[in-house]
Amino acid sequence: MQVTETSSQGLRREYKITVPADEIASRVNTRLQQVQQTIRMPGFRPGKAPLTLLRKQYGRSVMGEVLEQAVEEGARAAVEDRQLRPALQPKVEVTSFDEGKDLEFQVNLEVLPEVPEVDVGAIELTRYVTEVDDAKIDEALDRLAQARRKFEAPAEPRPSQDGDQIVIDFDGRVDGEPFEGGTGKDFTLALGSNSMVPGFEDQLVGVSPGERKQVEVTFPEDFGVPTLAGKPVSFDVTVKEVKAPQPLAIDEAWAKDLGEESVDAVRQRLRERLEQEYGEFTRLRLKRQLLDQLAERHDFPVPEGMVDAEFEAIWKQYQDEAGREGAEGAAAEPEEEARAEYRRIAERRVRLGLLLSDIGNRNQVQVEGPELQQAAMREAMRFPGQERKVLDFLRDNPAALEQLRAPIFEEKVCDLIFGQAKVEERKVPVEELLRDPDDEPAEAAPPAAAAEAAPTSPEA
Repeated sequence: MQVTETSSQGLRREYKITVPADEIASRVNTRLQQVQQTIRMPGFRPGKAPLTLLRKQYGRSVMGEVLEQAVEEGARAAVEDRQLRPALQPKVEVTSFDEGKDLEFQVNLEVLPEVPEVDVGAIELTRYVTEVDDAKIDEALDRLAQARRKFEAPAEPRPSQDGDQIVIDFDGRVDGEPFEGGTGKDFTLALGSNSMVPGFEDQLVGVSPGERKQVEVTFPEDFGVPTLAGKPVSFDVTVKEVKAPQPLAIDEAWAKDLGEESVDAVRQRLRERLEQEYGEFTRLRLKRQLLDQLAERHDFPVPEGMVDAEFEAIWKQYQDEAGREGAEGAAAEPEEEARAEYRRIAERRVRLGLLLSDIGNRNQVQVEGPELQQAAMREAMRFPGQERKVLDFLRDNPAALEQLRAPIFEEKVCDLIFGQAKVEERKVPVEELLRDPDDEPAEAAPPAAAAEAAPTSPEA
């Protein structure tokens, strides 16, 4: 077997591999002799069937098996003998073969780049933190009470008012024709919630139980369904019930309805939840700064094949979201510009993934078995009633399990960096913590970009 490098440009490598005809013939004969020892043919004792007869009956399948094995061995030799690190599975193409002649094929691959070592200790980050004060707890408590507020029919029937709940049947038509989602039965609507098409709720203030009303509205120009955007619609509405909000009573009985012993216990539970949410935002902003700095300070070539795969995943998600939203996002940005932008995002993600992977490998970061098991259980719990099927699928599909490993590895690498970098803590109001850094003044914002930032970290 002869391996010849025919091209080496950047991260791309191309090899021509030749397997002589006599080697192919020898392999075929060896394999037929192995078959001869196990095959049973009428009229012959085990192991005594003539090779000429075996060649006639099994020669084609044996040849296919030999060729497949030779190609696999040749591709592996091209990689291992040169100690290459393929970025993706090499592509193999047979260029020449006929019985009695040499086998020739090409192996094309991209190798992983040399990733520059990151001086983790030189990274400077700001950890934005906020305190959960009593005012925020009061606001959360009020929102919770409002969400669980009870509504009952007034003792004396009356027309609906803003803030009431009404139960309605409705039948909507555009250009005299019904449309998907335009009808409803026993639909509960909170007046003033702005959950319906603008103007719909306003026209149902002042109606009484049993009353029918024609509601005329127009769908917004940016409505999520393109065929309805900007169209006038007529709803035939029947009001079945009018319910008035009952007084709020945030007391011990209310707390017990929530499964807590007291209002103070509810407040404590809300405090813990807010602290957890704010902590997640703190980490998100810290990680965003880290990824921005890594992307800004380290520029090196990345395999086009990895970028292509990442781009296709991003582009599919973009198209799916555009479809759900009525494609207004796609209409706002020409496809060519959108593809160029998402291509840039894909390249950034791949580069960040390689950087984080290299940092993790240099520091011997590992994903332990129990961590992977917990991730598998969390994934299975997303599909109630099918948990066992999901776990079996993950067990039998290493690639799927690897998709769970990668984000765990990435978070552990980030934790490692946070522990070694220079991190300044800054207390800020909650509004500033929750604000998108891209919306902040340039001098106050952390490094820009990274709305796209979560890379896929390969753990090599």
